[in-house]
Amino acid sequence: MEEKPLETPEVPQEMPVIPEKETVTPDPRSRFFTFNLNTILMLVMLSGLIVLYVLFFTGQKGAVEAVPAASFGHGLKMVYVNVDTLNQKYQFVVDLKKNLESMGGKLQNEVLAEQAALQKEFNDLQKLIAGNVVTEERANTIYQNLLQKQQALDEKKNKYTQEVAEKEYATQMQLLDTVDNFLKRFNAKYHYDYIMTYKSGGDLLIANDTLDITALVVDELNKEYKAQQKK
Repeated sequence: MEEKPLETPEVPQEMPVIPEKETVTPDPRSRFFTFNLNTILMLVMLSGLIVLYVLFFTGQKGAVEAVPAASFGHGLKMVYVNVDTLNQKYQFVVDLKKNLESMGGKLQNEVLAEQAALQKEFNDLQKLIAGNVVTEERANTIYQNLLQKQQALDEKKNKYTQEVAEKEYATQMQLLDTVDNFLKRFNAKYHYDYIMTYKSGGDLLIANDTLDITALVVDELNKEYKAQQKK
């Protein structure tokens, strides 16, 4: 039986892409740093360490003389840590960034490769239709199959986005707990009332350099991290 020539099957010029939705993971605690999601998968790239809270300590009075501190009413002692510097020089943060970028890059490359292959199949179908070498029935069958592949790819994108969001959240908590625990040990030695944070564009517009303990904090953080890596 002679096949019916294809008249004008509807095939899009480009593969239909369903816009992805950003997966938001609830965070019961203040975020210690933020990520920019800026790829087809909305995968993470560490953009900066941003402390969103002030750590309050009520240890014994009398800071170690080698470290400066501002004294206010009732003898309160206050210092600050430069978060921009911490983000750049704390090796743990550097390693976390590399790990997240590596994970995101692998997932992104996988999806982009599948996306390109699927687009080629759509383009090939369009050429067959333009050349009138397939029937309308056959073209519709191929087209529906391609739509199913597109849906599967969209589901994979959403799955990978969720995986990255969960990894990001776990990383946030890991870093926050690490710095929290370190500062508690640190303050048991130096006995500050407040350890505040400073960063470019933050709430604190001007900070007295004599109250900056960033170098000391970064040095001790890195020593602890290096020691843990050897275990």
